[in-house]
Amino acid sequence: MQAPTWAPETVPTPGAAAAETRMDTVELLVHDLDAMTAFYHDAVTLDVLDQSGDTATMGRGARPMVVLKQEKHLPGRDRYGAGLFHTAIVFEDQTRLAAALASMAENAGKLYQGAADHLVSEAFYFADPEGNGIELYRDKPRSQWPTGPGTLIRMASNPLSPREYLTQWYSPDLSEGGTTAAIGHVHLQVGDIPTAEHFYTDILGLDTTFAMGSSALFVSAGGYHHHLGLNTWNSAGAGPRAATLGLGDVRMLTPTRADVEALAERLRHFQVAFTDDGRALRFEDPWKTQLTVSPEEAS
Repeated sequence: MQAPTWAPETVPTPGAAAAETRMDTVELLVHDLDAMTAFYHDAVTLDVLDQSGDTATMGRGARPMVVLKQEKHLPGRDRYGAGLFHTAIVFEDQTRLAAALASMAENAGKLYQGAADHLVSEAFYFADPEGNGIELYRDKPRSQWPTGPGTLIRMASNPLSPREYLTQWYSPDLSEGGTTAAIGHVHLQVGDIPTAEHFYTDILGLDTTFAMGSSALFVSAGGYHHHLGLNTWNSAGAGPRAATLGLGDVRMLTPTRADVEALAERLRHFQVAFTDDGRALRFEDPWKTQLTVSPEEAS
């Protein structure tokens, strides 16, 4: 499955990860599958692509984005532990972001958490009914992203009014058509930034694009502002994750099987345990957050 034609252009970077690497689906372990499926459909505006047994796959067009798996026996998520900070869904343009924002306001207004102009994007933040963070955003044109020092990308959290955004961009007559949304990035809670930086840059081969002192780090492939955010705002000092509701795994796509095999070599070099089923690699970060990397050519 090819990336959307509107996806930000990627360019070669010094990092080992392929420039065309992108995020795939995010798996959430949930208590109430029916309620969560309804929320992601009615409020977030994702389609139910498949639902059988204890699993529902949500997305747009033929693109899966969020996999909900019912695990009634697990305890609730630990908001101060390692795991998910938010799943970020990127929309093609302002009108499609405004449509999703209007739906969230109508169906889940009490779950609103804030908004920000990040210089590279415009973002609105919510939680789902089981406490998993959600970001709805659109990217500004890459030519407008401020940079420096060096190759780093500058980001900020400037005020952004959802009311003014809807007034300017919402169109009740908008026809969706096509795959107009994707998982743009995933933001994780980690125990400390130096360990996270070593794992996600040295081992996975992603590039640092922005840092907030010792509390947050943003990394990507292909010069994107970030595919993964890593922070300690709620989770400083957190140890390995226990089995709870919340994040199941984070999945990434890389262009070819050769890229997957190159990553396997790096994992071996750094003595990171993994499984390889001939298509995808599965492994854990230092806090036992599960990651899956598979080739785009087989998706």
